[in-house]
Amino acid sequence: MLQSLEFRSRISAHGYALPPRTTVANGNRESGGEHDRLPGQAGSQDRGDPMKVLVTGGTSGLGLAMASALAATGASVALTGRSGERAESVAAGLPGATGVEMDVRDESSVARAVDRVWSRLGGIDMLVNNAGIGMRTVNPRFMTQPQGFWEVPSDAFRAVIDTNLTGYFLVAREITPRMLASGGGRIVNISMNHSTMRRAGFVPYGPSRAGSEAMSRIMAADLRGTGVTVNLLLPGGATVTGMLPQDVASEDHGFLSPAVMGPPIVWLASDDAAGVHDERIVAAEFEQWLRDRDSRQPNETGKQEPDAH
Repeated sequence: MLQSLEFRSRISAHGYALPPRTTVANGNRESGGEHDRLPGQAGSQDRGDPMKVLVTGGTSGLGLAMASALAATGASVALTGRSGERAESVAAGLPGATGVEMDVRDESSVARAVDRVWSRLGGIDMLVNNAGIGMRTVNPRFMTQPQGFWEVPSDAFRAVIDTNLTGYFLVAREITPRMLASGGGRIVNISMNHSTMRRAGFVPYGPSRAGSEAMSRIMAADLRGTGVTVNLLLPGGATVTGMLPQDVASEDHGFLSPAVMGPPIVWLASDDAAGVHDERIVAAEFEQWLRDRDSRQPNETGKQEPDAH
Protein backbone atom coordinates (compact mmCIF):
# COMPACT_ATOMS: atom_id res chain seq x y z
CA MET A 1 0.00 0.00 0.00
CA LEU A 2 1.24 3.48 -0.75
CA GLN A 3 2.58 5.49 2.17
CA SER A 4 0.12 8.36 1.65
CA LEU A 5 -2.80 5.92 1.80
CA GLU A 6 -1.41 4.64 5.09
CA PHE A 7 -1.25 8.24 6.27
CA ARG A 8 -4.92 8.79 5.43
CA SER A 9 -5.85 5.66 7.39
CA ARG A 10 -4.08 7.00 10.44
CA ILE A 11 -5.77 10.38 10.05
CA SER A 12 -9.20 8.74 9.84
CA ALA A 13 -8.64 6.41 12.77
CA HIS A 14 -6.76 8.65 15.17
CA GLY A 15 -7.12 12.25 14.05
CA TYR A 16 -3.84 14.04 13.36
CA ALA A 17 -1.47 11.10 13.71
CA LEU A 18 2.12 11.86 12.80
CA PRO A 19 3.80 8.71 11.46
CA PRO A 20 6.99 7.54 13.17
CA ARG A 21 10.13 8.80 11.50
CA THR A 22 11.12 5.80 9.37
CA THR A 23 12.81 4.93 6.12
CA VAL A 24 11.96 2.28 3.59
CA ALA A 25 14.62 -0.38 3.06
CA ASN A 26 14.10 -3.41 0.82
CA GLY A 27 10.39 -2.77 0.84
CA ASN A 28 10.15 -2.81 4.65
CA ARG A 29 9.67 0.14 6.97
CA GLU A 30 12.63 0.41 9.32
CA SER A 31 13.84 2.99 11.79
CA GLY A 32 15.94 5.66 10.09
CA GLY A 33 19.47 6.26 11.25
CA GLU A 34 22.16 8.82 10.61
CA HIS A 35 23.23 7.31 7.30
CA ASP A 36 19.89 6.27 5.80
CA ARG A 37 18.05 9.52 6.34
CA LEU A 38 15.42 10.44 3.78
CA PRO A 39 15.91 13.65 1.78
CA GLY A 40 14.62 16.65 3.68
CA GLN A 41 15.13 15.20 7.15
CA ALA A 42 17.23 17.46 9.32
CA GLY A 43 20.68 16.03 9.93
CA SER A 44 20.62 17.05 13.59
CA GLN A 45 17.84 14.60 14.36
CA ASP A 46 18.67 11.38 16.16
CA ARG A 47 16.64 8.29 15.43
CA GLY A 48 13.15 8.45 16.95
CA ASP A 49 13.27 12.13 17.87
CA PRO A 50 10.11 14.13 17.17
CA MET A 51 10.05 16.64 14.35
CA LYS A 52 11.16 20.07 15.56
CA VAL A 53 8.97 22.76 14.04
CA LEU A 54 9.00 26.56 14.18
CA VAL A 55 5.67 28.20 13.33
CA THR A 56 5.81 31.97 12.93
CA GLY A 57 2.67 33.91 13.78
CA GLY A 58 1.47 30.92 15.76
CA THR A 59 -0.61 32.64 18.43
CA SER A 60 -3.86 32.73 16.46
CA GLY A 61 -5.59 31.86 13.18
CA LEU A 62 -3.89 29.54 10.72
CA GLY A 63 -0.65 29.52 12.69
CA LEU A 64 -2.31 28.35 15.89
CA ALA A 65 -4.31 25.70 13.99
CA MET A 66 -1.11 24.30 12.46
CA ALA A 67 0.87 24.49 15.70
CA SER A 68 -1.97 22.69 17.51
CA ALA A 69 -2.19 19.91 14.92
CA LEU A 70 1.58 19.39 14.94
CA ALA A 71 1.83 19.42 18.74
CA ALA A 72 -1.03 16.92 18.97
CA THR A 73 1.01 14.47 16.88
CA GLY A 74 4.01 14.66 19.20
CA ALA A 75 6.06 17.20 17.28
CA SER A 76 8.20 19.63 19.27
CA VAL A 77 6.69 22.99 18.35
CA ALA A 78 7.90 26.54 18.90
CA LEU A 79 5.44 29.26 17.99
CA THR A 80 6.21 32.93 17.70
CA GLY A 81 4.40 36.23 18.11
CA ARG A 82 5.35 39.87 18.44
CA SER A 83 4.42 39.63 22.12
CA GLY A 84 6.58 37.11 23.90
CA GLU A 85 4.14 36.98 26.80
CA ARG A 86 1.24 36.08 24.51
CA ALA A 87 3.34 33.52 22.64
CA GLU A 88 4.28 31.81 25.90
CA SER A 89 0.66 31.89 27.10
CA VAL A 90 -0.66 30.29 23.91
CA ALA A 91 2.13 27.71 23.84
CA ALA A 92 1.30 26.69 27.41
CA GLY A 93 -2.00 25.33 26.11
CA LEU A 94 -0.30 22.98 23.62
CA PRO A 95 1.51 19.77 24.60
CA GLY A 96 5.25 20.29 24.77
CA ALA A 97 5.14 23.61 22.90
CA THR A 98 7.25 26.69 23.57
CA GLY A 99 6.47 30.34 22.83
CA VAL A 100 9.05 32.85 21.65
CA GLU A 101 8.92 36.57 20.89
CA MET A 102 9.71 37.40 17.27
CA ASP A 103 9.03 40.45 15.14
CA VAL A 104 9.53 39.10 11.62
CA ARG A 105 10.10 42.64 10.31
CA ASP A 106 13.24 43.08 12.40
CA GLU A 107 16.47 41.22 11.58
CA SER A 108 17.83 41.30 15.12
CA SER A 109 14.55 40.04 16.57
CA VAL A 110 14.48 37.19 14.04
CA ALA A 111 18.09 36.24 14.81
CA ARG A 112 17.48 36.24 18.59
CA ALA A 113 14.32 34.18 18.26
CA VAL A 114 15.89 31.59 15.95
CA ASP A 115 18.86 31.25 18.29
CA ARG A 116 16.50 30.72 21.22
CA VAL A 117 14.34 28.16 19.40
CA TRP A 118 17.36 26.29 18.04
CA SER A 119 18.74 26.04 21.57
CA ARG A 120 15.45 25.02 23.21
CA LEU A 121 14.47 22.41 20.61
CA GLY A 122 17.95 21.23 19.75
CA GLY A 123 17.56 22.31 16.13
CA ILE A 124 14.80 23.15 13.67
CA ASP A 125 13.66 20.51 11.17
CA MET A 126 10.76 22.47 9.69
CA LEU A 127 10.01 26.17 9.33
CA VAL A 128 6.38 27.18 8.78
CA ASN A 129 6.51 30.75 7.46
CA ASN A 130 3.07 32.00 8.43
CA ALA A 131 3.29 35.36 10.22
CA GLY A 132 1.30 38.01 8.43
CA ILE A 133 -1.18 40.85 8.69
CA GLY A 134 -4.20 41.40 6.48
CA MET A 135 -6.36 44.06 4.91
CA ARG A 136 -8.06 44.93 8.20
CA THR A 137 -4.94 46.86 9.18
CA VAL A 138 -5.34 49.00 6.06
CA ASN A 139 -9.11 49.17 5.61
CA PRO A 140 -11.30 47.65 8.36
CA ARG A 141 -14.25 47.51 5.91
CA PHE A 142 -12.34 46.01 3.01
CA MET A 143 -14.92 43.26 2.44
CA THR A 144 -17.86 45.62 2.06
CA GLN A 145 -16.24 48.95 1.15
CA PRO A 146 -13.04 48.25 -0.79
CA GLN A 147 -10.78 51.19 -1.50
CA GLY A 148 -8.57 51.92 -4.50
CA PHE A 149 -4.82 51.52 -4.28
CA TRP A 150 -4.38 55.29 -4.50
CA GLU A 151 -6.22 55.63 -1.19
CA VAL A 152 -3.85 53.31 0.70
CA PRO A 153 -1.52 55.18 3.09
CA SER A 154 2.14 54.53 2.29
CA ASP A 155 2.96 53.51 5.87
CA ALA A 156 0.15 50.95 5.86
CA PHE A 157 1.44 49.58 2.54
CA ARG A 158 4.96 49.23 3.91
CA ALA A 159 3.76 47.57 7.12
CA VAL A 160 2.00 44.79 5.20
CA ILE A 161 4.89 44.24 2.77
CA ASP A 162 7.44 44.28 5.61
CA THR A 163 5.48 41.61 7.50
CA ASN A 164 4.12 39.37 4.77
CA LEU A 165 7.00 39.44 2.29
CA THR A 166 10.15 40.73 3.96
CA GLY A 167 9.26 38.71 7.07
CA TYR A 168 9.22 35.43 5.14
CA PHE A 169 12.58 36.33 3.63
CA LEU A 170 14.25 37.29 6.92
CA VAL A 171 13.16 34.16 8.79
CA ALA A 172 14.04 31.79 5.94
CA ARG A 173 17.38 33.52 5.43
CA GLU A 174 18.24 33.06 9.11
CA ILE A 175 17.26 29.39 9.27
CA THR A 176 18.31 28.01 5.87
CA PRO A 177 22.10 28.09 6.46
CA ARG A 178 21.58 26.14 9.69
CA MET A 179 19.46 23.55 7.87
CA LEU A 180 22.07 23.21 5.14
CA ALA A 181 24.81 22.74 7.72
CA SER A 182 22.67 20.12 9.50
CA GLY A 183 22.10 18.13 6.32
CA GLY A 184 18.55 19.10 5.44
CA GLY A 185 15.23 20.54 6.52
CA ARG A 186 11.80 21.62 5.34
CA ILE A 187 10.31 25.03 4.70
CA VAL A 188 6.57 25.57 4.24
CA ASN A 189 5.47 29.02 3.12
CA ILE A 190 1.80 29.83 3.72
CA SER A 191 0.07 31.48 0.78
CA MET A 192 -3.44 32.20 -0.51
CA ASN A 193 -5.60 31.89 -3.61
CA HIS A 194 -4.34 33.55 -6.78
CA SER A 195 -7.71 35.27 -7.20
CA THR A 196 -7.20 37.13 -3.92
CA MET A 197 -3.81 38.35 -5.09
CA ARG A 198 -5.53 40.13 -7.97
CA ARG A 199 -8.78 41.23 -6.30
CA ALA A 200 -9.87 44.87 -6.47
CA GLY A 201 -9.35 46.66 -3.18
CA PHE A 202 -6.69 44.22 -1.95
CA VAL A 203 -3.60 46.45 -2.11
CA PRO A 204 -1.26 45.80 -0.36
CA TYR A 205 -2.30 42.35 0.91
CA GLY A 206 -2.64 40.76 -2.52
CA PRO A 207 0.73 41.96 -3.80
CA SER A 208 2.44 40.96 -0.54
CA ARG A 209 1.27 37.36 -0.91
CA ALA A 210 1.95 37.29 -4.65
CA GLY A 211 5.50 38.35 -3.85
CA SER A 212 5.94 35.74 -1.13
CA GLU A 213 4.67 33.02 -3.45
CA ALA A 214 7.11 34.05 -6.20
CA MET A 215 9.89 34.12 -3.60
CA SER A 216 8.92 30.63 -2.45
CA ARG A 217 9.32 29.29 -5.99
CA ILE A 218 12.75 30.90 -6.25
CA MET A 219 13.73 29.50 -2.85
CA ALA A 220 12.75 26.05 -4.11
CA ALA A 221 14.86 26.52 -7.24
CA ASP A 222 17.85 27.75 -5.22
CA LEU A 223 17.61 24.82 -2.79
CA ARG A 224 16.86 22.03 -5.24
CA GLY A 225 19.07 19.03 -4.52
CA THR A 226 20.39 20.36 -1.20
CA GLY A 227 18.19 18.32 1.15
CA VAL A 228 16.20 21.41 2.15
CA THR A 229 12.72 21.28 0.65
CA VAL A 230 10.38 24.20 0.06
CA ASN A 231 6.62 23.95 -0.46
CA LEU A 232 3.59 26.25 -0.52
CA LEU A 233 0.44 25.62 1.51
CA LEU A 234 -2.77 27.66 1.38
CA PRO A 235 -6.25 27.21 2.87
CA GLY A 236 -8.13 27.32 -0.44
CA GLY A 237 -10.63 30.01 0.44
CA ALA A 238 -11.54 32.72 2.94
CA THR A 239 -10.88 31.40 6.43
CA VAL A 240 -12.33 32.46 9.77
CA THR A 241 -9.36 34.24 11.34
CA GLY A 242 -8.66 37.66 12.79
CA MET A 243 -7.95 38.92 9.27
CA LEU A 244 -11.68 38.97 8.49
CA PRO A 245 -13.90 41.82 9.72
CA GLN A 246 -15.78 40.64 12.81
CA ASP A 247 -19.20 41.45 11.37
CA VAL A 248 -18.46 39.32 8.31
CA ALA A 249 -16.66 36.46 10.05
CA SER A 250 -19.57 36.01 12.47
CA GLU A 251 -22.00 35.37 9.64
CA ASP A 252 -22.47 32.04 7.90
CA HIS A 253 -20.76 32.71 4.59
CA GLY A 254 -19.30 29.26 4.15
CA PHE A 255 -15.84 30.33 5.27
CA LEU A 256 -13.26 27.65 5.97
CA SER A 257 -12.17 26.76 9.48
CA PRO A 258 -8.47 27.27 10.28
CA ALA A 259 -8.42 23.56 11.18
CA VAL A 260 -8.37 22.81 7.45
CA MET A 261 -4.61 23.40 7.62
CA GLY A 262 -4.08 20.56 10.10
CA PRO A 263 -3.95 17.43 7.90
CA PRO A 264 -1.66 18.87 5.20
CA ILE A 265 0.83 20.42 7.62
CA VAL A 266 0.99 17.15 9.59
CA TRP A 267 1.59 15.28 6.34
CA LEU A 268 4.31 17.73 5.29
CA ALA A 269 6.04 17.02 8.61
CA SER A 270 5.84 13.25 8.10
CA ASP A 271 8.18 10.79 6.43
CA ASP A 272 5.60 10.40 3.67
CA ALA A 273 6.51 13.95 2.58
CA ALA A 274 10.28 13.50 2.70
CA GLY A 275 11.70 14.81 -0.56
CA VAL A 276 8.43 16.50 -1.62
CA HIS A 277 9.62 19.77 -3.12
CA ASP A 278 8.23 22.85 -4.87
CA GLU A 279 4.59 21.82 -4.53
CA ARG A 280 1.60 24.13 -4.09
CA ILE A 281 -0.90 22.37 -1.82
CA VAL A 282 -4.44 23.65 -1.31
CA ALA A 283 -5.60 22.51 2.14
CA ALA A 284 -9.30 22.36 1.21
CA GLU A 285 -8.37 20.01 -1.65
CA PHE A 286 -5.69 18.07 0.18
CA GLU A 287 -7.38 14.66 0.07
CA GLN A 288 -7.87 14.90 -3.69
CA TRP A 289 -4.31 16.18 -4.14
CA LEU A 290 -3.03 13.20 -2.18
CA ARG A 291 -5.08 10.77 -4.26
CA ASP A 292 -3.81 12.35 -7.46
CA ARG A 293 -0.26 12.10 -6.15
CA ASP A 294 -0.81 8.43 -5.36
CA SER A 295 -1.91 7.77 -8.92
CA ARG A 296 1.29 9.31 -10.25
CA GLN A 297 3.56 7.21 -8.02
CA PRO A 298 5.01 4.11 -9.72
CA ASN A 299 4.45 0.83 -7.93
CA GLU A 300 7.27 -1.60 -7.14
CA THR A 301 7.33 -2.91 -10.72
CA GLY A 302 7.77 0.58 -12.11
CA LYS A 303 4.27 0.66 -13.62
CA GLN A 304 1.50 3.05 -12.77
CA GLU A 305 -0.86 1.62 -10.19
CA PRO A 306 -4.36 1.19 -11.68
CA ASP A 307 -7.21 3.42 -10.58
CA ALA A 308 -9.28 2.01 -7.77
CA HIS A 309 -12.88 1.14 -8.62
